[in-house]
Amino acid sequence: MSLLQHRVPRDAFAELSRFRTELYACLTGRRDALFELSDALLCTDGPVKTLVELSLAPEHRRGHGALYGGLNCGNLDVARLRTALAGLPLPRTAEGRLVLAVDVSNWLRPDANTSPERLFCHTYGRGRGSAQMIPGWPYSFVAALEPGRTSWTAVLDVLRLRPWDDAIAVTAVQVREVFQRLYVAGQWQIGDPPVLIVVDAGYDVTRLAFLLADLPVELLGRMRSDRVLFFPPPPQPAGKRGRKPKHGAEFTFEDPATHPVPSITTVTDTTHYGRATVRAWDRLHPLLTRRSAWTDHLAELPVIEGTVIRLQVDHLRGDRNPRPIWLWWSATDATAADVDRLWQAFLRRFDLEHTFRMFKQTLGWTTPKLREPAAADRWTWLVIAAHTQLRLARPLAEDLRRPWERPARQGRLTPARVRRGFRRLHGKAPQPTSAPKLSTAGPGRPIGMKNKHRAQERTVGKQGQPDLTATITIGRAG
Repeated sequence: MSLLQHRVPRDAFAELSRFRTELYACLTGRRDALFELSDALLCTDGPVKTLVELSLAPEHRRGHGALYGGLNCGNLDVARLRTALAGLPLPRTAEGRLVLAVDVSNWLRPDANTSPERLFCHTYGRGRGSAQMIPGWPYSFVAALEPGRTSWTAVLDVLRLRPWDDAIAVTAVQVREVFQRLYVAGQWQIGDPPVLIVVDAGYDVTRLAFLLADLPVELLGRMRSDRVLFFPPPPQPAGKRGRKPKHGAEFTFEDPATHPVPSITTVTDTTHYGRATVRAWDRLHPLLTRRSAWTDHLAELPVIEGTVIRLQVDHLRGDRNPRPIWLWWSATDATAADVDRLWQAFLRRFDLEHTFRMFKQTLGWTTPKLREPAAADRWTWLVIAAHTQLRLARPLAEDLRRPWERPARQGRLTPARVRRGFRRLHGKAPQPTSAPKLSTAGPGRPIGMKNKHRAQERTVGKQGQPDLTATITIGRAG
């Protein structure tokens, strides 16, 4: 698919109808209950406070028992749904480049002692610079970013991190599979600009760049301000014997005395941050040691060179003296246009935070008290499918604003405002579900009968991968 074909607008209602039909086909177990749950999530007025209240929506024609039965015992073809998301229209920059953001959002479950596969999730405390570690399920999201200031993103994939996972290795596999699906769907072809992957400071961006070096992607990530990188070694004098050094002069982020004259300097006047001064240094690499992630690396440790970018703005909201932001780009020989493109793309990464806020505060992603991680995964994919339908309905929705709200400009409706008017589109969209059958509630546990099958309490934190062979042997013996 050429860049010209990417710019051709498609029929928005046809795209929405096709996705709803494909979503129903992806639900392979208790599909009617799960599909109507997704519709209730889209058409309910206001934020989702409790999961069971969604069964009272007119779009959910089944009882609350079917709602929980679908989440706990239903089935979803995740591979097919991922393929469907990759084939939808995606936002691009003016030059036709795809920009993907990768980040982790936590579903905190501190009181779920019987829920397995929980990890200690990093959360920010109330005080400045304070942090807490709370048990929960961390989910890794991959989303396509829009070029302008917006709260919209196109979520392409989600993966729950398990206690035995190497986060960076799992993220590399996740990004690789997302790129392969985009390539098969025709979203990227040979000759197109490389896909830009943007990550925050919680990722080892240099190792991620090493694991994805064979793909036509560029990595851009933030680094902590206490990092120390190295320049390439100077040319060895003629006639000197011995091994050539691998590292040159030090470059300490917090020590300006170690900063030589930057290769590129740009100054940009912004609307919200004042003057943005950007400096870039070429061909800087970290010092790798055989520990942690590189313990099992049998070959010689690589030298991963990139471009360091220092972004300094005049002011931020609530901060008149902000600290500089340090970025590392996996390519070298950057131009002034590349540097400006990169730091502006990094600022767009924070649009994913708006998506997380929409998931949690409006769509109620972390509201259900589900015990099993599989049920949590099904609910997460339903939330993503609902958000995708809102994005596809964006050109079709009306601005049903409150009397105290300002009118939104054309094409600038927020996800919450699109959801407010989705019920009007729901009646025209395809309804593949069948009519519910008449049934009565089961008798349940007799009064006075205690639960004889108490759930097992689970440990929290990093663990080794479970021995599936032993589990199968015990099951056969039983």
